[in-house]
Amino acid sequence: MSISSTTSSIRESAWREQLAAIRYQLVRSPLVVIGLLIVLGWVLVALFAPALATHDPFAQNVSDRLLPPGNGEYVWGTDELGRDIFSRVLYGASITIPAGLAVILIGSGIGIMIGAVAGYLGGMWDEVLMRFTELFMAFPTIILAMAVTAALGPDIRNAIFALVIVWWPSYARLLRGIVLEIKNNEYVEASRSVGANGPYILMRTILPNAVAPAVILMTLDIGNAILTFAGLSFLGLGPEPTSPEWGRMVAIGIDYFDQWWMWLFPGLAIASLVMAFNFIGDGVRDIFDPRLR
Repeated sequence: MSISSTTSSIRESAWREQLAAIRYQLVRSPLVVIGLLIVLGWVLVALFAPALATHDPFAQNVSDRLLPPGNGEYVWGTDELGRDIFSRVLYGASITIPAGLAVILIGSGIGIMIGAVAGYLGGMWDEVLMRFTELFMAFPTIILAMAVTAALGPDIRNAIFALVIVWWPSYARLLRGIVLEIKNNEYVEASRSVGANGPYILMRTILPNAVAPAVILMTLDIGNAILTFAGLSFLGLGPEPTSPEWGRMVAIGIDYFDQWWMWLFPGLAIASLVMAFNFIGDGVRDIFDPRLR
């Protein structure tokens, strides 16, 4: 049997084992299934919000302001300017979900590359990159994000940029430790012995075996990123005030606390999405960690 066919059979066996672990986890933990269904539901809402909304989320009708839910025309009531809460919550999904995903994808990508390079090269590069990483980790996450957003100005892109700045260091620290552990393994030494250069070894040999913990952290972090993004919006450092972003809607609702529908429905939207991603993150952790299976 040739080396290529042996490698192919090993990969197929690994994929079968991984798929079996996924099926087992889905059967074993119904919370993962619930989380997947909730996230899928919100993704569909974000994609088809214009078709599902009953009113223009930006249209103001002062004569219908502060109407309670179940009044016939407005399912979840109206806000202080007569805007439909139901439609605004639906449209808010198309802001909050992409923002949370963008923070995690960009932040993890930057952190993974910096941590992998620091761990693989070692020496002076490791010292410089890790001290640079620790400089950002010295500040509390929300405080640094608030400072960056306040300096750049309230805007959705600035809020995402601020969260990326505070999110990448944890991935850099994680990948550095994993790469330091992996880079002296036998299969890495075998790649060096056949003449593979440093970038090839790092990208094709080390990183594929090091990203599983980062994927677990990414899945768990999506909910935290969404919650933090909503927190910035709540403080007035996110999208513009007229935006139907959930955190901003909760902030406005607090000023009209007696009109509970103004803050309850966007708050429930945030809570359901964060909870769903936490369920999925726990399941992904169990799938990738054989000690937990």
